[in-house]
Amino acid sequence: MLRSLVFASALLGSSTLALADGHLVTRTVTGSFADVAQDVEDAIIGQGLKIDYRARVARMLSRTAKDLGVKAPPYKDGVVFQFCAAALSHRLMGADPVNIAYCPYRVFVYEPAATPERVTIGFVPLPARTAKNDAARQAMERINALLSAIVGEAAGQ
Repeated sequence: MLRSLVFASALLGSSTLALADGHLVTRTVTGSFADVAQDVEDAIIGQGLKIDYRARVARMLSRTAKDLGVKAPPYKDGVVFQFCAAALSHRLMGADPVNIAYCPYRVFVYEPAATPERVTIGFVPLPARTAKNDAARQAMERINALLSAIVGEAAGQ
């Protein structure tokens, strides 16, 4: 896992790396949520990819907060972009059909309610180190590099 974190850190320069149930690769920038989210969208499209879905997570949390007794939702805004790269996905799932679990790929963007203008961009890397075979590992590494490139571009790196 440390090797993966070092690799991700090198790809993203001075990125903030956070550990959670797996590990996340994140980069926090200063700016408006709308501008940063547009930068992420442009970076995805710039890779020749089509965004399949935009999960408006912050809106859902705001909409349901009152009914659930939540006083203050955690985000000012937040979205998860879902997309796929067909060539990489064919390699990934051809190497092991269970890898369908990793498609679509996701990049998230959020602005915490507590720190406006501090927008975080990130993704959950695919577990290349624990892939069942070399072909799956190589496909996961390529997908992680793609996701890193998208986050780095959107963060201005």
